[in-house]
Amino acid sequence: MSFTELPSSVIFGCSGLSLTHEERIFFEESKPLGFILFKRNIQDKTQLKALIEDLKSTINHSNPPILIDQEGGRVARLIEPHWPHFPSSADLAKGNLKEAKTRIYENYAQIAKQLRDVGITVNCAPVLDLNVKGADPIMGDRTFSSDPYIVAELGAVAIKALQEGGIIPIMKHIPGHGPATCDSHEKLPIVTLSYKDLKPHFEPFKANASCPWAMTAHIVYTAIDPYLPATQSFLVIEEIIRNEIGFNGFLISDDLGMKALSGSFAERARFSLEAGCDAVLHCSGKMDEMLDVMQGLTPSLPSLQRQSL
Repeated sequence: MSFTELPSSVIFGCSGLSLTHEERIFFEESKPLGFILFKRNIQDKTQLKALIEDLKSTINHSNPPILIDQEGGRVARLIEPHWPHFPSSADLAKGNLKEAKTRIYENYAQIAKQLRDVGITVNCAPVLDLNVKGADPIMGDRTFSSDPYIVAELGAVAIKALQEGGIIPIMKHIPGHGPATCDSHEKLPIVTLSYKDLKPHFEPFKANASCPWAMTAHIVYTAIDPYLPATQSFLVIEEIIRNEIGFNGFLISDDLGMKALSGSFAERARFSLEAGCDAVLHCSGKMDEMLDVMQGLTPSLPSLQRQSL
């Protein structure tokens, strides 16, 4: 099994607290761009540091990104008793804007330090989606506000704190998961808002277009592309994310394993890259799925200009 001498345009998860022999051989052959970690991979600081070093040892490109979702609130992979609990975005945003900015900076600065201390280099945060009344609760308190101006302002503080702490932030879920009425982990959301009504959802991303990385939403926006979710839509990525929003950084898909996407994992990966994602994300650590993902990749080096590692 041999795929490519260059980093593949994929970020993989692994199955447990340490690498299996099969995983080690697979990663050595497939050469993923980087790795993402979940609670299933984390026991304590010593074990986590060892796992990260082991993952890095399987690939020969320097400084591979090591990702995690450490938003705070409901979405945190580093948890007590070894790491403190951090508030949700909604809790951090309470009170006046000045006080909220101070809390958010301090919160994300602490998160950055804890990630850096164990060898994690990329945080899948902050969430820049709007809190929309009547939408699916999957976003809810993960969002800062229903006001695009406030989300933009507070998101900028979180991004700054992470970057100044040596961590690459990923703003998500571009161009906006807020209005979805179902959870994209479970099914494909179809948002039927007009283009005019979608524009407020773009604003927090537009205001933070200099963020080095962004993660796509697995959502169909019928006013832009009535057939394909943003992750696999050239129209959404080129016309909205790249041109309207002005994001020229490194664009990764949300998890290919989410039920919003259909088709084989090879097709999910290929369609996402062809649409304009710089890399795809596969999280489950399941070997059969990872092998299928690799069949959908065109061996190529992701854009180093946008990678910002």
